[in-house]
Amino acid sequence: MGGLIILALLALVVSAVPVAAVLGILSLSLDEIFMNGRRSLMLGDFIWHQSKEFILVAIPMFILLGEIMLRAGIAQRMYNAVIQWLSWLPGGLMHANIGCSAIFAASSGSSVATAATVGTVAYPEIEKRNYNESLFLGSLAAGGTIGILIPPSINLIIYGLLTDSSVPELYLAGIIPGIILSILFMAVIVVTCLFRPSWGGSPVKTTWAERIRTLPDLLPPILLFCAVVGSIYMGLATPTEAASIGVVFALVIAAVNRSLNFKMLRDAFEGTMRTTAMIMLIILAAVFLNFVLGFMGVTQAILQGIEALGLTPMETMLIIIVFYLLLGMFMETLSMLLTTVPVVFPIVMHMGFDPIWFGIMITVLMETALITPPIGVNLYVVHGIRTRGGKFNDVSIGAAPFVIAMLVMIALLLIYPQVAVWLPEKFY
Repeated sequence: MGGLIILALLALVVSAVPVAAVLGILSLSLDEIFMNGRRSLMLGDFIWHQSKEFILVAIPMFILLGEIMLRAGIAQRMYNAVIQWLSWLPGGLMHANIGCSAIFAASSGSSVATAATVGTVAYPEIEKRNYNESLFLGSLAAGGTIGILIPPSINLIIYGLLTDSSVPELYLAGIIPGIILSILFMAVIVVTCLFRPSWGGSPVKTTWAERIRTLPDLLPPILLFCAVVGSIYMGLATPTEAASIGVVFALVIAAVNRSLNFKMLRDAFEGTMRTTAMIMLIILAAVFLNFVLGFMGVTQAILQGIEALGLTPMETMLIIIVFYLLLGMFMETLSMLLTTVPVVFPIVMHMGFDPIWFGIMITVLMETALITPPIGVNLYVVHGIRTRGGKFNDVSIGAAPFVIAMLVMIALLLIYPQVAVWLPEKFY
């Protein structure tokens, strides 16, 4: 049954039906076929009850935070500052792409927003400094994935909602893997440019005086991160309240930079409304599908089937990892998270794995999906910012070495689970 449901999901997605409609059609069809449509009669009350979850308010707040940072020019100044500090490494500005993505991720919580923002700022440098375009674009796509791992992360909020896991613990668990993954991405750039020096472009000439002069441009995103994440761990705010604090803080920074005006606010609000409407519709449709699957007993049937195979917990986890790596090639990450976690999570818990650790593992797997064709969302985002044209394969090929770095990260999490759970265990 579980396999048929996944095949039905894939068939609908491949047929270009919008994700929210896919989930809605599937849940209503399953309910009609197996339960005579009884659960559909509860749809209105169910959706209303789920939409009142306080934690969901954090999603539009974090989206608005990223929109303000982009439209207030904070991201542009941050990128110029990071250039001064990281461009001396082999690969030059590609390290700034990764470093800036990590910093921006620490305040936006979205991979797509991170890739689009940093990509828009960085793209003109390719021709200006003679970089290998494919690798440069790949670094932008890979750097953007960090947005869903380093806190605050929208995906970790949704995972916490689906699994009843602690969002503050998930945020703590994402910090060390996020830093390690950033270092692995930079290592990929260094190794590649040592073998192909011409791909690293012309170096940026700077001085220590210039670096110190740009430090104030790094302060706003760092202070934003401290205000948002710090307020959570000091017990001053919930994740939702912390997101609101971040929005107010971003507005203050925009006002200080004299970029706060009606047009900027209107564009930020419009962007936030479009993105939030899309995400919330997908979430509510997926939650209803999970509700229907629960009544059908699908999860219990899958558990019993896996037990019958007699696999060890590690063998089961390896199968789950391969499943997500393959599924990520054909499914958008948010819909993948919402449709599979309710089925897979009970299996993972039954096998004795830590729910916080699994939250980080599945986030890294979703990061991998963001840069694996044919449906790697970040690949399309980065390809979309190109003004000189070019083939989509250029971005896919450039991102391929960074997929290897992600596989190394997955192996590290499997071999050393403490990479993810050490901080939560220390503070909780």
